[in-house]
Amino acid sequence: MVTDSIFAVAPQYVALIPAAGVGTRMGAATPKQYMVLGNKTILQHTVDAFLNFAPVQHTYVVVSPDDGYVDSCLQNSDRLTVLRCGGASRRDSVRNGLRLLANRLASQDWVLVHDAARPGLNNLLLQRLLDEVGSHPVGGLLALPVVDTVKRVHNGRVETVPRDGLWLAQTPQIFRYQLLCDALDAAQEVTDEASAVEAAGYVPLLVEGHACNLKLTLPGDVALAEKYLSIGKE
Repeated sequence: MVTDSIFAVAPQYVALIPAAGVGTRMGAATPKQYMVLGNKTILQHTVDAFLNFAPVQHTYVVVSPDDGYVDSCLQNSDRLTVLRCGGASRRDSVRNGLRLLANRLASQDWVLVHDAARPGLNNLLLQRLLDEVGSHPVGGLLALPVVDTVKRVHNGRVETVPRDGLWLAQTPQIFRYQLLCDALDAAQEVTDEASAVEAAGYVPLLVEGHACNLKLTLPGDVALAEKYLSIGKE
């Protein structure tokens, strides 16, 4: 019998990868997650990061219902499931995926939501995230402290923004299953899961990530990702 008590059963870890986007800024002929990087697709690199990390029991990839690429671009695994329930936004895709997992996860289980186009994730970063989040009641995310001087254009004028306390959010973003569901239900327009959790009044942990875990958005990002992958995802 499944119980929600965190003290009765150790929570499980699952990964959820929203991959229903098309990545128009990349300017590619196919959605960017299906571009080939080295000898496999970007999405396969991303999925492999979780398949090669034992603490994550299962990985779920959320694609559009009419996705015509995933079957030929992603290798089968008994620890991988494709969910064809992608929505119009990242928030919708994640929430739809979580809804389908309602009978598989307990409220205190951990969900690691990760961008499909971040192929540089590695075991070191995943283990650091899990270690620092530990048994935190909310969760946390990988992020990078801002080191460059930050400028903002406001009403045609250039202003310098103090960088103290500024971080660049990465993924995975790891949160308790039920808390994440409730937060996304209450926040209709968010750019990441942490934003929804913050809007619900919770304070997630920030865990320092690494530049290798960049999100591929523009054409020039591909060469940089290839560089990191070639040196073993340091």
